[in-house]
Amino acid sequence: MNVKERFLNYVKIDTQSLEDAGVIPSTKKQFELGNKLVEELKELGLDDVSIDENCYVMAKLPANIDRDIPRIGFIAHMDTSPDMSGKDVNPRIVENYDGQDIILNDEKGIVMKVSDFPELSHYKGQDLIVTDGLTLLGADDKAGIAEIISAVEYLINNPDIPHGDIMIGFTPDEEVGCGADKFDVEKFDAKFAYTVDGGEVGEIEYENFNAASANIKINGVNIHPGSAKGKMKNALLIAMELNNMLPEFAKPENTEKYEGFYHLTDLSGEVESASMHYIIRDHDMDKFLEKKDFLIETANFINKKYGENTVVLEIKDSYYNMKEKILPVMEIVDVAIKAIEKEGIEPIVTPIRGGTDGARLSYMGLPTPNIFTGGHNFHGKFEYIPVQSMEKSVKVILNIIESFAKK
Repeated sequence: MNVKERFLNYVKIDTQSLEDAGVIPSTKKQFELGNKLVEELKELGLDDVSIDENCYVMAKLPANIDRDIPRIGFIAHMDTSPDMSGKDVNPRIVENYDGQDIILNDEKGIVMKVSDFPELSHYKGQDLIVTDGLTLLGADDKAGIAEIISAVEYLINNPDIPHGDIMIGFTPDEEVGCGADKFDVEKFDAKFAYTVDGGEVGEIEYENFNAASANIKINGVNIHPGSAKGKMKNALLIAMELNNMLPEFAKPENTEKYEGFYHLTDLSGEVESASMHYIIRDHDMDKFLEKKDFLIETANFINKKYGENTVVLEIKDSYYNMKEKILPVMEIVDVAIKAIEKEGIEPIVTPIRGGTDGARLSYMGLPTPNIFTGGHNFHGKFEYIPVQSMEKSVKVILNIIESFAKK
């Protein structure tokens, strides 16, 4: 089975995860893909194939040479984003793409326009896997799974290629920030690993945001508006006031590259009570700490203005920039860059403007940079992936494995 066929099989299984479920996996349906992968890995003849009660899949391809080679791992996640339905995914292949707009759903008039997504022009003449406009595709990260297994199958079918022990891990709930929560690093037992969970061809990432979440409760006072003067404290208006005190330049829609932000993700309530949820992000630890401090100072100002406990703020750190853990072993990034270059691809070394299982795993003792899958426009109906990009990812994985075997 080639990488395209694997991918098309995987995306038809609904594995959408759920925010704030309080359990791992957050949805039981992720076990359907997990169990399918277990059977596939067993059929390929891998060792120590397992799936645990939390839906973590692990396996090992044993070394075929008798010398000391670092045990490396490759990791991808099984769940798809809660942002859009992953049920009844109906992928279509646009063969020999002509560079024009792509009609995803004629009946509903859903069109993926080159003017909106100019990177489409890079793939003229290639075969694009697209959605029917009603669901996401699931390249994030079922493409990574297909690419890892295809690379392993290639090694099994070509035993003359030397390699050390190769560990494989597939995780649930990455999209809801829990993918590493129950990952057994000791059982995985690799010196380092790579997540195959990036975007366009050539991407390699070893920096990500430092991240925190902030939950805010606004306690207002509701008085009949006819007699409210000097008495009413409108929680909704106070919430708006607090938000307006945060810098306009530090909002996601006004930032890029290494610029951090405050992102208001939820606001609800009434005059008596309101709640707000923010995520706070910055690559630089000092700036990250400053952002958290500024939000605290803002809440304190509101409390001085309207009274103690008008604003109740709780900030919780989510994950940290893995760069700190990768820099001491930068060789693993250098090897990946050379593996990409070997395929005639220009490496794109870029910071992740988000999080990754690799960030958490790096702080758990498993340094884990991220390499590309080849997909675009994740989490929505305009998601697509070129077949040729998946094939290149497989080759890069193989190049990484061979590089360590030759050292």
